[in-house]
Amino acid sequence: MALKKLDYEFYNQANVVQIAKSLIGKILVTKFDGIETSGRIVETEAYNGAIDRASHAWNSRRTARTEIMFGDAGMAYVYLCYGIHHLFNIVTNAKDTPHAVLIRALEPINGIDTMLKRTGKKKPDRTLTSGPGNVSKALGIFTKHTGANLLDDMIFVADDGFKVNNNNIVATPRIGVDYAGEDALLPYRFVLKGNIYVSGKNTNLTGFKNL
Repeated sequence: MALKKLDYEFYNQANVVQIAKSLIGKILVTKFDGIETSGRIVETEAYNGAIDRASHAWNSRRTARTEIMFGDAGMAYVYLCYGIHHLFNIVTNAKDTPHAVLIRALEPINGIDTMLKRTGKKKPDRTLTSGPGNVSKALGIFTKHTGANLLDDMIFVADDGFKVNNNNIVATPRIGVDYAGEDALLPYRFVLKGNIYVSGKNTNLTGFKNL
């Protein structure tokens, strides 16, 4: 089935948690200088804006970095983590509601040779696109791409008709947000059960729940 680019209505929904879940199984595509790379999304995290202590926009915090989160749905928010990793997020919901979904892992599809060159790897093992820093590196995404419109052709998400059984999508707490107190325990991370590219140590997800 041909790729069908996700439209504005998909991103402009009120429930960022549902969007994060719905993105599992979709295809993230980048096209830079005529080179296409893509992968199936197998892990996401939802960030629920002003009421979410794990969000950069907690308590409606607006900075030069986070201003894009208060913009239109369907825009890219890419930030630098630990001064090294470029993390790709998708802005969702209406303007001035700073919701976002972090893409944490992909299963590579197209342009694997290019991904290997970008990451300096010799073979396409699970580390190629496991973890949000590796996702961005493999697909050539950097902080300079903050503000990119996902309705355009440079970076976008598409549906190729791949069907994910609801029982195979598992919800867990998010990774690396211990500072968020009780909000760190929210089941806002979604993974495709059994996929080898899912990040973190506990990839078998025993004890977590399907939503």
